[in-house]
Amino acid sequence: MHRVRGVIARSKGAPVETTTILVPDPGPGEALVRVQACGVCHTDLHYREGGINDEFPFLLGHEAAGIVEAVGPDVTSVAPGDFVVLNWRAVCGTCRACKRGRPWYCFATHNATQPMTLEDGTRLSPALGIGAFAEKTLVAAGQCTKVDPAASPAAAGLLGCGVMAGLGAALNTGGVGRGDSVAVIGCGGVGNAAVAGARLAGASRIIAVDLDDRKLEWARGLGATHTVNGRTEDVVEAIRELTGGNGADVVIEAVGRPETYRQAFYARDLAGTVVLVGVPTPEMQLELPLLDVFGRGGALKSSWYGDCLPERDFPLLIDLYLQGRLDLDAFVSETIPLDAIEEAFARMERGEVLRSVVVL
Repeated sequence: MHRVRGVIARSKGAPVETTTILVPDPGPGEALVRVQACGVCHTDLHYREGGINDEFPFLLGHEAAGIVEAVGPDVTSVAPGDFVVLNWRAVCGTCRACKRGRPWYCFATHNATQPMTLEDGTRLSPALGIGAFAEKTLVAAGQCTKVDPAASPAAAGLLGCGVMAGLGAALNTGGVGRGDSVAVIGCGGVGNAAVAGARLAGASRIIAVDLDDRKLEWARGLGATHTVNGRTEDVVEAIRELTGGNGADVVIEAVGRPETYRQAFYARDLAGTVVLVGVPTPEMQLELPLLDVFGRGGALKSSWYGDCLPERDFPLLIDLYLQGRLDLDAFVSETIPLDAIEEAFARMERGEVLRSVVVL
């Protein structure tokens, strides 16, 4: 048993707190990871505010990289000393999606079976089955993806959630190809990662849309060729004007709101693709004329975790990062200690950062 510091949310809306947690030695199929860095993601805030479920207390944090310290019996995919990025989609290999050759849709992903607890024995619910706002965490071995240890932990860990979601929305779900026109609506961490993914794929025109000029400037730095401020411009008309009156081949909606989804729908070219990667809230409803859905053709897709397969995508993207072709460092706005997460949530809500990253 390991006594370590971790950050928990005890109740809905209450400030997070740093406390001692107990982490078991790994059992069969599990790995103990010493966390080196963990990004502060909006999903962690959703957990704190009860937006995911009410299984408090939560051990927050999930966008992380670190070193494997120990593995349980029969674990062969990773070994002590490996540098890994943690993921929340450890595929099972046996569900109907995996058997169809689509493991990125796995319906039975793995988590550690042993609980991490408070000192009084209270069981903790780890965010997305990871719980990495802690000096050490216990995960299923399949949640560990080995990558090149030359990578910065602060940058590499971002592939564990938000940056991978955006990159994958462009590269995997949207299938952006060379010469395509792409519009990205919403330029926070996920949206700007979609911009970077479109650039990596060879898109000829990348239009970034947001209400905040600061975020649009970040987008330009990551590869946007044009920007549209939706506060002062008609988004649909601006995108059409920048694409010869046609609309973009791929429009990625990284906000998760009905009004921005409608913009995405009408800003795409005929037979174009809309990708929803922004996460809506349960009460949101969308109305579109069914004739328009039929008449415009193309595809309306949702992107879960960027439709990534960690064992395939993480090492490749880290190699591109080390070659200087993918600037993951640009997403690290600041590094902070473990006890500064509450302040990081506030900066994130104000749109002041792409990512705050806890470094341990």
